[in-house]
Amino acid sequence: MGTPLLRKAYDFETFRKEGIDLIEQISEHLEKTISGTSSQVISWTKPEEEYVFWKNYNKQAHSSEDFFRTVIARSIHTHHPKYIGHQVAPTVPVSALATLLSAQLNNGMAVYEMGAASTALERIVIEQFTAAFGFENGDGFLTSGGTLANLTGLLAARRAKSSTDVWNEGHGQKLAILVSEEAHYCVDRSARIMGLGEAGIIKVPANEKFEMRLDVLEASYRSAVENGFEVIAIVGSAPSTSTGVYDDLEGISAFAKAHNLWFHIDAAHGGAAIFSSKYKHLLKGAENADSIIIDGHKMMGTSAITTAVIFKESVASYATFEQKAQYLWEKNDDPDWFNLAKRTFECTKSMMSIRFYAIINAYGLKFFDDFVTTLYDAGRSFGKLIDQQKDFELALQPISNIVCFRYSKGKQENINEINQKIRNTLLEDGEYYIVATTLQGKYFLRTTFMHPFTSEKEMVGLLDKIRGVAGS
Repeated sequence: MGTPLLRKAYDFETFRKEGIDLIEQISEHLEKTISGTSSQVISWTKPEEEYVFWKNYNKQAHSSEDFFRTVIARSIHTHHPKYIGHQVAPTVPVSALATLLSAQLNNGMAVYEMGAASTALERIVIEQFTAAFGFENGDGFLTSGGTLANLTGLLAARRAKSSTDVWNEGHGQKLAILVSEEAHYCVDRSARIMGLGEAGIIKVPANEKFEMRLDVLEASYRSAVENGFEVIAIVGSAPSTSTGVYDDLEGISAFAKAHNLWFHIDAAHGGAAIFSSKYKHLLKGAENADSIIIDGHKMMGTSAITTAVIFKESVASYATFEQKAQYLWEKNDDPDWFNLAKRTFECTKSMMSIRFYAIINAYGLKFFDDFVTTLYDAGRSFGKLIDQQKDFELALQPISNIVCFRYSKGKQENINEINQKIRNTLLEDGEYYIVATTLQGKYFLRTTFMHPFTSEKEMVGLLDKIRGVAGS
């Protein structure tokens, strides 16, 4: 049975050897990057050059060891303390090992028997979240990323608050949501996928602190209603991606309650602060939310992509996707928690619960407290350092580990161009990795402190590097 090639591909001794080689390579990579002895965060190549390299790669024979080593060398190094860019965590090694196990076991998890262990672990992980937020009757599940999670939360809102049964009967009413103009673009995308259209996405202006303006909520709501829209939900950011600013969740929840709206929180980045004894106050008001989403691969150290969708009421996690699929389960009207395809977009989905649970098992929930607190402290420390410099300025005082700042020396009409040059030069240089954003027409450099071992040494080094670029 099977061909020689198939037997070779599934040979466990080959796996053992190649697996040991790969673990050695990754360990060596971690040693160099975490310690900072590796000089580069990224070895920049233009997209077409990278494409040509890999297109030509397999024209010669390469071992798996060489392939893995080449991938590592040509990838961005998120475990480097000078990686201060996007909101992707340097994976906790034990979570990476859990992901390797998940990939090899390949349990699909549509129904219980296709993922018994990971399904039970998923329920336990979700219970940790619902307990942290004080949701006594809460429930939820894990899904593939914040975009899909936000869409799921808004679909639940539509199911609960729309006056028509859109799921079964189609659109019979113009629906709308309220969301800050500073919210992540995936909220806008989710609303469009749901058929709300541009007009159904009511963008609420932000104040000078980049928070959703509560004082204009009523006018925004009334305008939508007068234009024939049924407003079903309001979305708070915790925090917004560009600035790291948390909306006033207490104020938003009060407005939602007054108008019988679904209160959804996009806490993909900052929801993990609920586990931080120092920073959990930033989520005050979240206990009143109907749904919350949190990315594990941002502020919880898991490998990507792993997102929790949490509902205050258990029934909401079952109602969104009610439909018949008798070949998977016998009774569609029985909300059995262990058949996850009843509740998620995915039918087949990865064993992402073990990425969370491996961390909890090894280090306890205290790890998440230490991780979030350390990174948020780093953001505020960098903000204080910027304040001490005469040639730099902050967009706003940091609230989280996201810091928006810029080099400010020179003619004001040229500051945007100077900072664009800085960002592009740093990217091509590769020693540091930071990103950028535009706030109220001004171009700011943007750092996100994701590495728990990024210190003042790297912060000072970054500013010196920027000065060198600006002066060149």
